[in-house]
Amino acid sequence: MRVALVTEGTYPHSFGGVSVWCDQLVRGMADYDFHVVALVGSGNEQPAWELPANIASVRSIPLWGPVPAGRKLGRRVLRRFRPLIRELVDVLLDASEPAQQHFGDVLRALFDYAQQEDLGASLRAEDAAMALTDAWQDRWLPGESTAPTVFDALTGLRLLEHSLRPLEHPPVRADVSHCVANGLAALPALASKWVYGTPLLLTEHGIYLRERYLGYRGGPYRWPVKALHLAFLRQVCALAYREAGVIAPGNVYNKRWEERLGADPEIIHTVYNGVEPDHFPAVDGEPEVPTVSWAGRIDPIKDLETLLRAFALVHKELPEARLRLFGGTPKGGQAYLDRCRGLADELGIGEVATFEGRVDKIRDAYAAGHVVVLSSISEGFPYTVIEAMTCGRACVATDVGGCSEAVGDTGLVVPPRDPEAMAAACLSLLTDTELRQGLGNAARARALEYFTVDKAIGTFDGLYRGLVADGRVTEPAA
Repeated sequence: MRVALVTEGTYPHSFGGVSVWCDQLVRGMADYDFHVVALVGSGNEQPAWELPANIASVRSIPLWGPVPAGRKLGRRVLRRFRPLIRELVDVLLDASEPAQQHFGDVLRALFDYAQQEDLGASLRAEDAAMALTDAWQDRWLPGESTAPTVFDALTGLRLLEHSLRPLEHPPVRADVSHCVANGLAALPALASKWVYGTPLLLTEHGIYLRERYLGYRGGPYRWPVKALHLAFLRQVCALAYREAGVIAPGNVYNKRWEERLGADPEIIHTVYNGVEPDHFPAVDGEPEVPTVSWAGRIDPIKDLETLLRAFALVHKELPEARLRLFGGTPKGGQAYLDRCRGLADELGIGEVATFEGRVDKIRDAYAAGHVVVLSSISEGFPYTVIEAMTCGRACVATDVGGCSEAVGDTGLVVPPRDPEAMAAACLSLLTDTELRQGLGNAARARALEYFTVDKAIGTFDGLYRGLVADGRVTEPAA
């Protein structure tokens, strides 16, 4: 069976939880041929993973990078494009149900156009800017401070042009398209369904749309630009939910967002992430001084600032305590790392809160602490937590995504962005050996019972076969 595995910014070009999941899936299903379609930044990215033999091909689709050399736009082409850009603008600015339902037809028409003409050049042309400016003028009163400008129109169209680049590539022919995220990763899968009828399986770890909302809170764009691009992303996500044959989120929490955006509850099947138990044996002993450990990528969505503020409170109560942070800094993330280091110095914990970079064996990061903390403001079903649990470490995790589902009653769950609650949870575990070790033993037992790789792989094998057989999937065995 041929599976088109569609990713965005993850496997096989970077590390992280989603990439680990992809590698586990591919290696665990050695009888399947995987054709990876990777949405990347510039196109210059090199694979970060050693690819197994059943990766039959890897196609990179750059979303940014240089503007592709395109065909010249003649009058005939522009006449064909004018109604398309007007329809696209209209459905993005109209929140009504009929307009949202029409979005799929518009996107399909843009795909057909992109397979024959230069969609990117058309979106950069004057006609597109005029269509958006004219539509905006009907929705703002003259003189309003939030009224969009011509520059806003050009910026919004630039974001749409980059987002729609996957439609310019020929669709992959496979038996199943498996999207590892919603959003832009759904575009190649939708194209394959339009052309070949390929069934679509959608897996979500975090909620793509929610993370875009969070990211745009501090984005550099004015409100009209944000609203336009977020409307586009919302429509793409909703369309992918409607077109999917199976939606397989990594946790139950995701179902609320999926159903709210129109997903059929009958096709949603939760498949928890899993770890290989042999890679995470129970750790022996504990550090000599009270230590809190964190592992992940250095990224604002991990909210290390709340963690640092929480640890400053812990350090006041336990002056000998340490915080050790393990994880790489992705490209473009140096400013956030510098900000966190500056905050640590400002809080007076710069000497005891150390950023130690990537660790060769992630198990060593969990063994380095008495307690493992996750401080994120958005997650799917985090490997950090279930790996630490498998090692027998008690965890403190924020109540986001599937964290509470993972931890159950074997750790402590606190509200996100609440340093006082996080500090109190850490102190309760650091100062109570019996509680900490009891929860650690229970966490390992829970992880081995529910969150192993073989359970996840077996479920996806059944989902693939069900989709290919008749396009319908029955609930997999518990």
